[in-house]
Amino acid sequence: MPEEAGFRLPLPTVRAAAVGNAWDGKSLPRWPERAETRPMADMGAFREAVTDWAAGGPGGPARELAARLSVRTVVLLEGPSDAEAVGALAARRGRDLAAEGVCVLPMGGAMNAGRFARLLGPAGLGLRMTGLCDEREHRYYARGWERAGAAQQGIFVCAADLEDELIRALGVPRVEELVRAEGDLRPLQTFLRQPAQQGRTAQQQFRRFFGTKKGRKIRYGRVLVEALAPDAVPAPLDGLFACL
Repeated sequence: MPEEAGFRLPLPTVRAAAVGNAWDGKSLPRWPERAETRPMADMGAFREAVTDWAAGGPGGPARELAARLSVRTVVLLEGPSDAEAVGALAARRGRDLAAEGVCVLPMGGAMNAGRFARLLGPAGLGLRMTGLCDEREHRYYARGWERAGAAQQGIFVCAADLEDELIRALGVPRVEELVRAEGDLRPLQTFLRQPAQQGRTAQQQFRRFFGTKKGRKIRYGRVLVEALAPDAVPAPLDGLFACL
């Protein structure tokens, strides 16, 4: 699905920790590492290395990290809202994907699928590839998988996009409750008064609303998944997890 984020993934914001001397604003602060956060941080470093590689940087750092972390599978996603949804479902199901050697990687758009598949698939790092995409973007994934010599059964396709799948799974009344709980009811009401929204279904209106403000689609990627009943996970997302 289209995303607010660009091709390069942002580095996480560094916050000073109350350990030892006060942070001087120059050197990185130090704090005790918790064992459960280390695999996620290491996988984040691998994700950054792969993104730099795909943008024309060196491949050595990604190769070294892939070997050191025993990365076995990469989940190629169109953007960060998909990654937020995958992360939320992993948490609900008690899965630590990073510790399992699974890298969830937003590519900054489906058109980048071929580039990432070439670097990560059989001709590159030799990782098992899987992914989630919109139906209209499936051709980019299929072409990328084919050129990389990878099996295509690992591509899971949403009819319109993942937000559409989640809205249908929850139902419009429940989605409206979530929007209210998130403090977005007034912006939603303002949005619905726009002439362009007249004549659209409620489901279409919610899909559009989630993409009207930077960061909102990413936030609701998590909110909608966390609200799902265990047996109501959309088939493409459920299928993705079944193969991990």
